[in-house]
Amino acid sequence: MSSNRSKVASNSTNAPTSYGFATQAIHFGYNAQDENGALNPPLHLSSTFTFDSAESGAELFSGDKAGHFYSRISNPTLEILEKRIAQLEGAQAALATASGMGAITSTLWTLLKAGDTLLADKTLYGCTYAFMQHGLSKFGVKIKYVDMSDKSALEQAMQCRPSVVYFETPANPNMRLVDIKAVCKLAKAHQAITVVDNTYATPYLTQPIALGADIVIHSATKYLGGHGDLIAGIVVGSNNLMQQIRMEGLKDMTGASMSAFTAMLIMRGLKTLELRMDRHCQSAQIIAQHLQEHPQVVDVYYPGLPRHAQHALAAKQMKHFGGMIAFEIHGGVEAGKQMMDALNLVQRAVSLGDAESLIQHPASMTHSAYTPEERVSHGISDGLIRLSVGLENVEDIWSDLSQALDFVSRLNAKARANKANSATNRKQVA
Repeated sequence: MSSNRSKVASNSTNAPTSYGFATQAIHFGYNAQDENGALNPPLHLSSTFTFDSAESGAELFSGDKAGHFYSRISNPTLEILEKRIAQLEGAQAALATASGMGAITSTLWTLLKAGDTLLADKTLYGCTYAFMQHGLSKFGVKIKYVDMSDKSALEQAMQCRPSVVYFETPANPNMRLVDIKAVCKLAKAHQAITVVDNTYATPYLTQPIALGADIVIHSATKYLGGHGDLIAGIVVGSNNLMQQIRMEGLKDMTGASMSAFTAMLIMRGLKTLELRMDRHCQSAQIIAQHLQEHPQVVDVYYPGLPRHAQHALAAKQMKHFGGMIAFEIHGGVEAGKQMMDALNLVQRAVSLGDAESLIQHPASMTHSAYTPEERVSHGISDGLIRLSVGLENVEDIWSDLSQALDFVSRLNAKARANKANSATNRKQVA
């Protein structure tokens, strides 16, 4: 599996030029001595910022001078977070937004115009799909979907001359992977901007910029925050692209600005990101192995399993295999609902990346924006269950899942027995 220990060109903490991921996540971009020795960055709860002169204000508004003048556009607390995230992703710059969808919409509204084509992978988060299919398309943007794990299909789809190529890896909810390096290389050859949603992997597991991506997006609500107590988004990329998205998509089109308090919470979450992700990944690997051995389970989709069709690709572009699992059980949708309702420790909820283990049914919840026919064509089965493996003791997580699966097995056995008895009784009556 790949290593993502990166080099630090410069850091205001004046430490050595080579840092590990956790050290950067804790320290990068902030020097306590610049703020009266405060260990944590100060919280700038100000909507506006004063100018030392009228001329200075004009220069800030024109972009001729760096600085802050209104927190819808930038804020000193957010600036530290943005520098830190950019460093972790290996990018030049970052932009903080009020939500993951704020990050996506601010980016795509900036990059696309009427008549442009957006080429997207066939499996996307439900709200991302809804924005593209029912939002962008209303304003003359053409949306085309393709299975980006199919090289020949992707090469053919590129003939539509897309302005933007967009995908998630691993994909929400079915854990399909996309070869980041291969797709970005092909997109560049066709002068398309590549946008990668890295929410599932986080910069600790995968760094798409190093693999050729132009822009990386996160729902920071998930693993970056890590505690289920905030809503936030992040965009990273080049200085020019981030400035363009900040001044067009964020400032004028969505207004999806992150609060300083949210930025503080994310920076707190980043301090334990490496530790948390190691635990999420280790536990998910164990749970996935147990699931594939349970007789009630039909299939398990987790890139850490050797039987996963894209296991080799995952090992090539991910440090570990993530904390998300998708699986299907015998009995389809109804059995899945019965199993989820029988859980005691694992919580029924639609987010992910929290300390708590969370489980949900994509077809009726996060991906309900798809029609049944669209779900079939986009690789999201009605019986699919999505599990976010939390930080609880892995033995406790599996004990809860196991008892719920066993409960469904008993229900199914009882139903089969009743059906057999009914058939026997009908024969005797006849």
